Amino acid sequence: MKAPPAQQRRMLDLADLDAELARFRHRLANLPEADEVVRIESELATARADVVNAQAAVTEMQTRYDHIDAELTGMTQHAERDRAQLESGLLSHKALSELQHELGGLQRRQELLENDLLEVMERQEALGIELDRSQSAVVDLEAALAEAITARDHATATGENQVTDFLGRREAIAGEVPDDLLAAYDRLRAQGQVGAGLLRQRRCGACRMELDPRTLASIAGTAEDEVVRCEECNAILIRTEQSGLSQPGQEQ
Repeated sequence: MKAPPAQQRRMLDLADLDAELARFRHRLANLPEADEVVRIESELATARADVVNAQAAVTEMQTRYDHIDAELTGMTQHAERDRAQLESGLLSHKALSELQHELGGLQRRQELLENDLLEVMERQEALGIELDRSQSAVVDLEAALAEAITARDHATATGENQVTDFLGRREAIAGEVPDDLLAAYDRLRAQGQVGAGLLRQRRCGACRMELDPRTLASIAGTAEDEVVRCEECNAILIRTEQSGLSQPGQEQ
C-alpha cells in the first residue's frame, strides 16, 4: 500500500481526533448531570415510600381513634341509661346495688379509654407532622429532579452537538486520505486497536513498543510513500524526522 507522506501524516491527525472523540463520548456517557438525576431519583423514591408509610401510620392511628371513640360513645350512652334507671327510684335494693357497681366499672373503663384517646391524639399529631414533612420532601425533590433533568438534557444536547462537530472534522480529515489507507485504519479501530501511531525515537506511538534495530533498518530502507505497519500491534506507522531513522527513507 502506498500513499504520499503528507497524506500518511494526516493519519496522525485522524488518530488524535479519534482518541479525543472517544474520550469525549466517554464523558458524555458519564455526565455528572446524569449522575445527579439518578441520585435525586433514588432519594425521591425513598421519600415517596416514606409518604406511603407515614400515610399508612396515620390511617392506622385514625382507625384506633375511631375504635376507642366508638367504645367511649357506647359506654357513655350505657352509663346514661344506668343513671336514668337509678334516678327512677323503681329499682330494688339489690338491683340498685348491682347497677351502682356496674356504673363504677363503666366510669373506670371510661377513664382508661379517655387516657388512651389522649395518647392516640398525641400520636396522631406527631404522625401528621411526619406526613407533612414527608410530603414536603417529595415536593422539594420533584422540583429538584425537574431542574436536574433540564440540566442533564442541556448537557447532553451540548455534548451531542460537539460530537457532531468532531464527526464533521473527522470527515474532513478522512476525505484527505486514500480510501485503502483509511479502510485499513478503520479496520484496526473496529477491532478496538489504535489505527495509526507516530514512529518516534524508535518507538511505536500506538502500542508504545520499541522496535528492534533490524525492523528499524528495514523501515528506514522503505520508500517514503510506502505504508509501513508495526510488527507488534499492526498499527500504521507514520514516519517523521522524530522517528530516529538514520537510513534513507525517513522524513526530512
